[in-house]
Amino acid sequence: MAVTLTQAAANHVSQFLQNRGSGIGVRLGVKTSGCSGMAYVLEFVDEVAGDDILFDSFGVKVIVDEKSLAYLDGTELDFVKEGLNEGFAFNNPNIKDECGCGESFNI
Repeated sequence: MAVTLTQAAANHVSQFLQNRGSGIGVRLGVKTSGCSGMAYVLEFVDEVAGDDILFDSFGVKVIVDEKSLAYLDGTELDFVKEGLNEGFAFNNPNIKDECGCGESFNI
């Protein structure tokens, strides 16, 4: 089981944490939301909880709680720039369906 970052995503998270002045990594999770059922939750982490699982990608810690890992196993988080837009892209091999707007997914 693993959740990884691309080099671009790791660079972006590292830069953000450095500018923020604190934090140990980024948390990736899921919540019930949207028209397809689930949505990603992404936040910066200052402390690890007891049920957290840690992964390391390019020196950046990716923190996932046990419940979310079942939906996120094998996911690669990328940071992409397209024209004037930039943001994280979730490459999740477990997805069976996504809503048209891309905000939620189904497993």
